[in-house]
Amino acid sequence: ESVTNPEPGVSRLGGKRLFSVLAAPKLNGAESLSSLKLRESALVGRRYESSAAAVDSSDAPPAEKFEYQAEVNRLMDLIVHSLYSNKEVFLRELVSNASDALDKLRYLSVTDPDLLKDGPELDIRIQTDKDNGIITITDSGIGMTRQELVDSLGTIASSGTAKFLKTLKESQEANVDSNLIGQFGVGFYSAFLVSDKVAVSTKSPKSEQQYVWEAEAESNSYTIREETDPEKLIPRGTRLTLYLKRDDKGFAHPERIQKLLKNYSQFVSFPIYTWQEKGFTKEVEVDEDPAEVKTEGDGEPKKEVKKKTKTVVEKYWDWELTNETQPIWLRTPKEVSTEEYNEFYKKTFNEYLDPLASSHFTTEGEVEFRSILYVPATKKEDITDRKTKNIRLYVKRVFISDDFDGELFPRYLSFVKGVVDSNDLPLNVSREILQESRIVRIMRKRLVRKAFDMILGISCSENRDDYEAFWENYGKFLKLGCMEDKENHKRIAPLLRFFSSQSNEELISLDEYVESMKPEQKAIYYIAGDSLSSAKNAPFLEKLNEMGYEVLLLIDPMDEVSLTNLNSYKDKSFVDISKEDLDLGDKNEEREKEMKQEYSQTCDWIKKRLGERVARVDVSNRLSSSPCVLVAAKFGWSANMERLMRAQSIGDTSSLDFMRSRKVFEINPEHEIIKRLNAACRINPDDPEALKAIDILFETSMISSGFTPDNPTDLSGKIYDMMSTAMAGKWASQPQPAQPSQQPAAPSSSEPEPLEAEVVEPVEAGQQK
Repeated sequence: ESVTNPEPGVSRLGGKRLFSVLAAPKLNGAESLSSLKLRESALVGRRYESSAAAVDSSDAPPAEKFEYQAEVNRLMDLIVHSLYSNKEVFLRELVSNASDALDKLRYLSVTDPDLLKDGPELDIRIQTDKDNGIITITDSGIGMTRQELVDSLGTIASSGTAKFLKTLKESQEANVDSNLIGQFGVGFYSAFLVSDKVAVSTKSPKSEQQYVWEAEAESNSYTIREETDPEKLIPRGTRLTLYLKRDDKGFAHPERIQKLLKNYSQFVSFPIYTWQEKGFTKEVEVDEDPAEVKTEGDGEPKKEVKKKTKTVVEKYWDWELTNETQPIWLRTPKEVSTEEYNEFYKKTFNEYLDPLASSHFTTEGEVEFRSILYVPATKKEDITDRKTKNIRLYVKRVFISDDFDGELFPRYLSFVKGVVDSNDLPLNVSREILQESRIVRIMRKRLVRKAFDMILGISCSENRDDYEAFWENYGKFLKLGCMEDKENHKRIAPLLRFFSSQSNEELISLDEYVESMKPEQKAIYYIAGDSLSSAKNAPFLEKLNEMGYEVLLLIDPMDEVSLTNLNSYKDKSFVDISKEDLDLGDKNEEREKEMKQEYSQTCDWIKKRLGERVARVDVSNRLSSSPCVLVAAKFGWSANMERLMRAQSIGDTSSLDFMRSRKVFEINPEHEIIKRLNAACRINPDDPEALKAIDILFETSMISSGFTPDNPTDLSGKIYDMMSTAMAGKWASQPQPAQPSQQPAAPSSSEPEPLEAEVVEPVEAGQQK
C-alpha cells in the first residue's frame, strides 16, 4: 500500500505503515473508516518492525564487541539459570528504570530547559507482540551516551553483586523464592529472567548519535553499534526490546502486561501507556434479494432493492493509559471523600466491608513519607501470623513489596492495613536494609503513633458499638502490646477494656474505672478467673463489695498478664486482691491486734495441722461471709495463672513447681465455724473431728479461691463422712402422724390404759353441753 503523506506518528518500512512507539495517536469513533483500516493494517500482525526488527544496511557501521565485567558475567549466569518463580518482577524493575530516566531528565531540565525542547512528552510506552514473543518498553527520558552504555550495562558495583549472588544462592538452597532482583542494584539484568535476547536503543541529548546495546542470555559479551536506520531513530530516551524465551512468551500478552503494571507500577509518577486492541460499534447496510413492486400506469412490475442495516464491531489498536498518575495518598486529605478512601481500601486489599477507620497523613522533616492506614472491619484470627501482607511499601510510588509489614509495624498491630510511600528509601530496598535503617526506625515510630491515634478515634466515637466491634476483633492484639511494647504502654492502656464488679456485664475502660473510684481508694483492684461468674462470686470480693470498691474482673487468659506488665495507670497501681498483704485502707490497728492475740494459738494450731501445704495462717481483713480463703504469695502466681500454666505444661507439671507460690491460709474470726474451731483449739486440740474439719476447710477454700485440690477424691470422702455424721439419727423411718382432718384411730385391745382415758374424756365433754 503506497501512502504519500503518512499520518503523524506513522512510519513506512518494507511496504508496511507503522506507528512509532513515541507517538500517541488518539482515535475516536467519529474518525473515518479508512483511517481505522489504515491503522489496523499497519499494526496487527507486524507492528514491531519499526521498534524491534533488525534492519541490515550496508552503510551501517560495524558493531563493537565488549566483554562483561567478571561480576556481571557471574550475575548473568545465575539469573539465566536460576529457578526464579517470581519472574514477573522484571517488568517492575524495567519500568522503574524508565521512571528514573524521566525523573533525571526533569531534574536536569530545571537548570537546562533546552533538554526538553522539541522533545516528546515525558511518558512510558509498552508494546507487545504476542505472536513473536516481543516486548518493547520506551521512555522519553534522559537516554544514554555510548560511554554510559558501557558503564551502566557492562559493569556493576561488585559489592552489591557479591551480596546478591550470596543471597540468591542461600535462597535457592533453602528452597525459598524471594524478591532478590532489584534489592542489590541489578534491576536491568532482570530482563534476562524472561529474555533470550535484549536490545537497548538509546539517544541522549548530550550526543548526536543514537546507539544500540545488544546481548544474548547465554553470552558473556555484548555489542554496541550506532543506529543508522532512520525508521528506528528516536528524538530522545531509551527503547528496550525483549525477545522472550519460549516458556515466557505469555508475558507478551497485552492483558498480562496491563495486569502486572496495575499491581507493581500503578502509581509511577509518569503516565504509562500500553498498546491495546479496541473497538467500536457501527451500523452497516446489508443488501437483500430484490422484490417486485407494481407501479401505476402501465402496471408493469419493477424490481426494487430493500435496504437493511446491522451492527458490527470495528476493531483497532490504540494507546491506553494504564496507571493513575496521582495516587490517592498524594492528594490532600480534604480532597478525598470517605467513599474514595473506602473504595481504595476494598480494591487494594480485596475486602468487601468498609474499614472501621482510616488515617491519611504526610510526614515531613527528617524523614519524608506518605501513608494511608486502615483498621479492617473483618477479624484477623491468627495473632501469631507475622506474614500478613497488610502493608504495601512503595518507594517513590513504585511498589516494592508487601512482605515488610513486620519491619514497619510491631506484631500486635499486624491487623492494620495500608500503604506507605517513602522518598528516602532506596528502590533496591531489602529486609536487611530495613532492619538496619535509621530511616525505617523513624518511620516505624511514626506509623505506630498514627495507628494508635486512629484506634483512639474509634474509642471516642459517639457510637459505642464501633469500639465494641473493634475490641471483639482486635482486643487480644492490644493485650499482646502490653507484653511486647513497654515504650507504648501509655498509648495502649486507655484502649484496654475489662469487665468489672459494678459494670453489669459491660466492658469498661481504665479511664472509666478511675473516674468512679472512691476518694479514699488508693489502687486499681482486680481479680482473675476462668469465667465472669466465678470471678464475680469469689470470696476475695466480699469486703470490697461492702466498701463499694469496684474490682476489675479478668476472665481472658491474656488479661492478667497484660495488667501485670502495665504495673500502674495514672499513678494508680494495679493490685491483685487474691494475693497476700491486701491493704484496703480501712485498718483498725487496735481491733486487728486484739484479733491476732485471740486467734494466734488457733492460727498456730491450724498451721501445724496443714504443715507445708501453707506458708502461714493469718487473720483475714478481706472476708465478711466466708470462713476462710486461700491467698497467693505477693510475688508468686495467682490461682488463675497457676491454672493456665498447668494447662500449658503438657502433662509435666514438675517444671512449674518453682513458680507456684507459697499460699497463705486466711481465716475470718467473725465466722461461726472459726469461732468453734478456736474453742476446740483451747479445749481439745487433738480432737479428730476438729482436725478433720481443718482439712475440709482448707481443701474447700482451695476450690473457692480458684486452686485445684491435690486429691479431690479424698476431699469428697471427708465431706461424705461429715454429712453422714451430721445426718445420723435424722429422718429415720417413723409412723406417719395423723392429719388434723382425720378421726383418731380405734385403740388396740392390747393397750387398755389409753382406752380408759378415752372413755373418761367423753364424759367430761358431755358435762359441757
